[in-house]
Amino acid sequence: MRRLIHCLALLAVGIPLAPASAQDRTPQLTVSPNGRYFEAGGKPFFWLGDTGWLLLAKLDRDDTERYFAKREAQGFNVIQVMILHRPEMRNPLTGPALVDGDIARPRTTPGNDPATPGEYDYWDHLDWVIDRAAAHGIYLALVPAWGTFAEMRQLTVDTAPIYGKFLAERYKDKPNIIWINGGDTHADMATLAWQALGKTIKAIDPKHLMTFHPFGRTASSWVFHTASWLDFNMFQSGHQDYAQDTQRAAWGEDNWRYVADDWKRTPVRPTLDGEPSYENIPHGLDMVQTPIWRAADARRYAWWSVLAGAPGHTYGENSVMQFHVTGAKSAYWAHIPWQEAIDEPGATQMRYLKDLMLSRPVDGRVPDQWLIIGNGTRYDRVAASRGRGYAIAYSYTGKPFSVRMGKVGSKRVRAAWFDPRTGRSTPIGVFSHRSIQRFTPPAGGSAGHDWALVLDEVATRE
Repeated sequence: MRRLIHCLALLAVGIPLAPASAQDRTPQLTVSPNGRYFEAGGKPFFWLGDTGWLLLAKLDRDDTERYFAKREAQGFNVIQVMILHRPEMRNPLTGPALVDGDIARPRTTPGNDPATPGEYDYWDHLDWVIDRAAAHGIYLALVPAWGTFAEMRQLTVDTAPIYGKFLAERYKDKPNIIWINGGDTHADMATLAWQALGKTIKAIDPKHLMTFHPFGRTASSWVFHTASWLDFNMFQSGHQDYAQDTQRAAWGEDNWRYVADDWKRTPVRPTLDGEPSYENIPHGLDMVQTPIWRAADARRYAWWSVLAGAPGHTYGENSVMQFHVTGAKSAYWAHIPWQEAIDEPGATQMRYLKDLMLSRPVDGRVPDQWLIIGNGTRYDRVAASRGRGYAIAYSYTGKPFSVRMGKVGSKRVRAAWFDPRTGRSTPIGVFSHRSIQRFTPPAGGSAGHDWALVLDEVATRE
C-alpha cells in the first residue's frame, strides 16, 4: 500500500515512472575476457558516450527527460556527468549539493518526498536521474568530483574516503553506473587524493567499472594503469589542433596514437577517448573564437580511435556539454541553444559507426595497418582494423588507397563503400584474396570527405 501511494503521488505531479524492468535495460557492464572491450549481460557493448557534463547543475526533470529521450533515439548509451563541478554545485530544483561547500558533508535531508519539488534534495534528484537514465537504456558515467576540488585542496587523502564512502554506499546497487575518477586534471597532481577516492569507492562497490578522466592530451594510463581500482583507461585528445599542441609527449589530433600506446601495456585493459574535440567548439577552446571543430572532425576522432582498437567513443558538442540557453553566459563562445544543438549532424552520425562495428564479430578484432600500402600521415592516414572474416579501412580525406586483401578472406572478398555521414553502403564488387587492390572513394580528395571501405569474406557456399 505504501508503494502504491508513493507511485500515485509521482503521477500526480507529472513525474514519469521508471518501469519495473528499467534497470534490466542496463545490465552490469564488465570487461571482456580478452581485456579489450566491454560486455553488458555477456554481450559485446559498444560505448557510445555523450558529454552531458553539467546536466545536474542545469536541467530540471522535464529537460532531463527530453535530453535522455533524444540521446537514446540517436543511439547513445553512456552519458558522462559531473556529480560535483565546484563546491557551490547546486540543481535549480534542489539547492546545493554540499553543506557550506564541504565535500565531506553532502547535504542530505532524510524524509523528503521525492515526488514534490522543493522537498527532495540534490542526492534524491541524482537518484531519480540515474533511474530515468536506466529507463532509456543509458549508463551514467559519473565523475564524483571535478579536478577543481583537488586543485583547491578540498579533495584530500582525508576528505576523499568520507565522500567516496557516501557515494559507494548510496549507488553500489544501481547497475547503470560507471565511475570516472578525476575530472580534466593532471594525474600526477594530487595523486594520493585520487588514489584514496578510487580505492574507497572500489572497496565498497567492486562491481562497477572505474576509470580516470585526465587533462587534455594525456591518458589515465600514464599514472594509473596498474592502480587496483582502475578497470579501463581513458584519454582526452581534445581540444587543440596539430599546430596548437606543443605539449611534450602529446599527439595532437592523432588520437589513435593513445590507443596504440595503451595496447602495448600490461595488464591488458580497454582504452577509449573520453573527450575528443567537441563539435562547434573553437580550436584550443578559449585561445581564439575560430576556427571551430565541425561534424567531420567529430567523425574523424571517432573512426580513428575505434579502428585503432578502442571499444567505443565519447562525442561532445559545445552547447550541449554545458546546456547553454539563449541569453545566459557561456564558455567557449557557445551560442546555439542546447535544445537545438542536440540535433547537430555529428551527434546523429555517431551511431553509424556503432552500428557498423556491432554488425561484425567484436571478439578478435584488432588494428592492422599492414592492410594499407603506402599509408599517409595526419589527415591522409588511412586507419584499418580487421576481425574474423572482415576488415574496415577509413579515409578521412577520401583519397584513393591500396589494400592487401590477403588477411580478409580465404578466397574471395566482397567490398563496399560505407558513408559515415548517412550509414549507407554502396557495393563495389568481389575480389580475389590474393590481390592488391586500389580503391577510389566515390568522392573526396580533401579533409572531411571521409569514407570507409568494408571488406567481407565471401562464404564458400556463395
